[in-house]
Amino acid sequence: MAAEILIIDDNPDIRSILQDLISDEGYKTRVAANYNQALAEIDKKLPDVAIIDVKLDKGDNDGIELLSHIKSKNKDIPVIIISGHANIEMAVKSLKSGAFEFIQKPFDQERLMNFVKRAVENFNLKNQNKELSTKLFHSFELIGSSSNIEKIKDQIQKLSLSESRIFINGPTGSGKELIARKIHKLSVRSNGPFVILNGALLDVKKYEQELFGEEKTNGSISYGALEKASEGILLIDEVSEIPLETQSKILRVLTDQKFKRINGDHDIKVNVRIICSSTKDINNEIQLGNFREDLFHRLNVFQINIDHLKNRTQDIPLLINYFSEKISHNYNLKKFNIDTNNHYLINYDWPGNVRELRNLIERIAILGPDSIDKVSSIIKESLKRPNEDNYNLQNSLSVPLKEARENFEKEYLTTQLKKFGGNISKTAEFVGMERSALHRKLKGLGVKDLN
Repeated sequence: MAAEILIIDDNPDIRSILQDLISDEGYKTRVAANYNQALAEIDKKLPDVAIIDVKLDKGDNDGIELLSHIKSKNKDIPVIIISGHANIEMAVKSLKSGAFEFIQKPFDQERLMNFVKRAVENFNLKNQNKELSTKLFHSFELIGSSSNIEKIKDQIQKLSLSESRIFINGPTGSGKELIARKIHKLSVRSNGPFVILNGALLDVKKYEQELFGEEKTNGSISYGALEKASEGILLIDEVSEIPLETQSKILRVLTDQKFKRINGDHDIKVNVRIICSSTKDINNEIQLGNFREDLFHRLNVFQINIDHLKNRTQDIPLLINYFSEKISHNYNLKKFNIDTNNHYLINYDWPGNVRELRNLIERIAILGPDSIDKVSSIIKESLKRPNEDNYNLQNSLSVPLKEARENFEKEYLTTQLKKFGGNISKTAEFVGMERSALHRKLKGLGVKDLN
C-alpha cells in the first residue's frame, strides 16, 4: 500500500506543486489550507508523513503546534517543516520539537522529494520493527499443559464473550499482557484499539495526563489512554502503582464512562473495556492504605491468576519448543535442539518467569551452538548459581557413600516429579519403577508431594 502524505500550507500554489510532485512518485496525498483544516485531517486519520508550513493563519508558530499534536498521537510519524520565513532559531526549534527535516522556501524540488522518500523509508522501517517485535513477543499463543494454564485458557474463552472488567494477577514476566491481548483478539472489540498504560513506568505527576489527556493553552489536545482505547480495550498494567489521588477519578470513569481532560471544562464520553494487572497482592496493598478497596471491587469483577513458572515446570518443554521454532523462523536462524530434560531448566527458580526463559532461548539461537552439548553448556552457564558445582562436589565428598547416594536419589526424583508436574504415575513410568515402589521411595527420602 502506497504511503500517504499530508500537505499543510496556506498557499494554494505551493499545495498544488507539492501534491503533483508527490503524486508523481506514487504516493497518496491529502491537503489542508489552514490550522483548523489540518487539525481535522490529523484527527480524522494520521498520515504516514506530514509536510507542514510553519506559519499558517492562526499564528507565527502554528506549524510547530501541529507538529507537537502529531507527535502526541504517534511519535514515529516523520514531519517535514517548510518555511518562507526561516532562520536558525526556527530550524532549531523545529528539530527540537521532533521534526524529521527542516527546509526553506523556495525549496529545491529534488531535495524535498529526497526528504520525503527518506521519511517514508524511516516510517516503514519503524513499522516493520514493531511488526517483528509483535510477531515474536506479542504472540497470541498461550503455551502450556499445566492445570493453571488450562484453567486460564478456559477463562479466556468465557471472558472474551463478556464486557466485564478483569483483574489479572501474576509475577513479573508470567504473561499477563499476553492474556489481555488474547481476550482482546477473541472479543467483539477485536477491531478496536488495544492500549497499554504501564503504571510502573510513569512519573506520578504525569499519570492523570497519560490517562485522561490534556487541553493545552494553545488550543491543541494531547489525548490520553482512555480516548485512545475508545471502542477497544485499555490494559492498565501494574494498576497498584496508580496514585491514590487518581484512583477516585477512575471510579467515576468506571461508573459513567466519562471524564474531563486536564484543563478541560466538558465531559468526554468513551466506550472502553478496562483490564487491569498487577504483580503485587492488592489485598495487602489495601491493608497498607495504598489502594482503594472500593476501586478494587469495581475492577475485580473476574480475576485471572497466573502461577509462577517454577510451579508449573511441565510447561517448560512446551515453551522451549515454541520459542525455538518461533525465534528460528522470525530471525531466519538455523534450527537448534535443546534437551528439555536438562537439570538446570527443571530446577531453576525462574525469577523472570516465561520472559526469562524466552530470553534464554533467544540467547542460544543468536550464539548458534552446533551441538546439544554446547547448548547445555550455555544453559548451565546462564542458570547455575555462583560456585554451585564446587558446592555440590564438596558436599558430596563430605558425607558417607550411602548418604551421598540418598542425596542424589532425592535430587533426581524431585527433578523428575517437577518435570511431570507432580504426577506420580508418569514419573514412575519414566524412572522405571512401580507406582507403589516410587511412593515408598519418596516417603523414605522425605520428598513431599508436589501437587
